Amino acid sequence: MKRNFKKARMEQSRRPKKNPLKALGIEKVDYKEVNTLRTFISDRGKIRSRRVTGLTPQQQRQVATAVKNAREMALLPFTSR
Repeated sequence: MKRNFKKARMEQSRRPKKNPLKALGIEKVDYKEVNTLRTFISDRGKIRSRRVTGLTPQQQRQVATAVKNAREMALLPFTSR
């Protein structure tokens, strides 16, 4: 019987990511908190995925909406150079 050792090793070493919003004590994401939102944006200006950030689905939706609102209000750039 052939076993997939690489997959088994990945499953062993995988641990849940820590929720950054919970660590900061933030319950509701606000578009005016630009410094907090910048942690969820890549250097190219894209919104980072849940896998990368470790947010819950509800928090990810709040962050995405807040980033989009902050971009419209010109608090965050749409892209970075």
